[in-house]
Amino acid sequence: MNAAVRAVVRAGIARGYEVLGIEQGFTGLIEGRYRALGRRDVGGIIAQGGTVLGTTRCERLRTPAGCLAATREVERMGLDGLMVIGGNGSQNGAAALAAAGVPVVGIASTIDNDICGVEQSIGAVTALDTVCQAVDRLRVTAAATRRVFLVEVMGRDTGHLALAAGVAGGAEAVVLPEIPIEPEALAAEILDCYERGKSHAIVIVAEGASYNAAALAKYFHDHRQRLGFELRITVLGHVQRGGPPVASDRLLASRLGVAAVEHLVEKGHGVVLGITHDEVTALAHQDLKGLRKPLDPGRLELFDLLAR
Repeated sequence: MNAAVRAVVRAGIARGYEVLGIEQGFTGLIEGRYRALGRRDVGGIIAQGGTVLGTTRCERLRTPAGCLAATREVERMGLDGLMVIGGNGSQNGAAALAAAGVPVVGIASTIDNDICGVEQSIGAVTALDTVCQAVDRLRVTAAATRRVFLVEVMGRDTGHLALAAGVAGGAEAVVLPEIPIEPEALAAEILDCYERGKSHAIVIVAEGASYNAAALAKYFHDHRQRLGFELRITVLGHVQRGGPPVASDRLLASRLGVAAVEHLVEKGHGVVLGITHDEVTALAHQDLKGLRKPLDPGRLELFDLLAR
């Protein structure tokens, strides 16, 4: 996100605009907490994870009173446009402001990579890299102990990160919200791995699956005598959201930050920008309402092929 902030600031200044950074997201917008950002204010932040401006969940924006307060603050500050960097929650807030007449351009940024119509969001590759590093380390222990490891990854109620981690991490199985699987079916997949000569197994579990890692672990523990193998859990949690961004994320964020300024000045607002087929795409906030990004069928086929 910092790389996107940096790009917006410098692209905006290059076009003659004054750029303000709103602190703590929509909460800071409603409360009028902001500061001017110059070229040097964003120097050196491109390699930092997170966001130097801070972020919060803002329940107030979900209410008519909160949306009105944010709209009035935009008017009071005299903003020509508002850049919203974030995932579905942030873009839903941006859509509400856009509907109220605020000139908004969204920038897709979420490790969940679940914004509909956007192939790649800022942060997803860095999070995937973090997951793969953890899986590589866990596989050493799994191989030595001949055990099954469940690795739970984030993603809210979607499995995009988990599926990508399954492919890139060489997992033997994945458990996804979009494709429910019963514990007995998963046990059969794991046993099939052993029958094919494997000494251990890594299972990537999306946190939003109907059976998450804790639920699966309980089931396997309760039936361990019958199933005949041991199982260990690692919940990666918020470690996936931290650390320095990888180079491809810095490039992506830089592209989208500059494109957001250009789009606001030249093409209009009320859109979310992301990358699809290596091109910057703009999707209207109103067209995304209620849509759910499906899993990539090609990636599913790739996983099924390589996991055997």
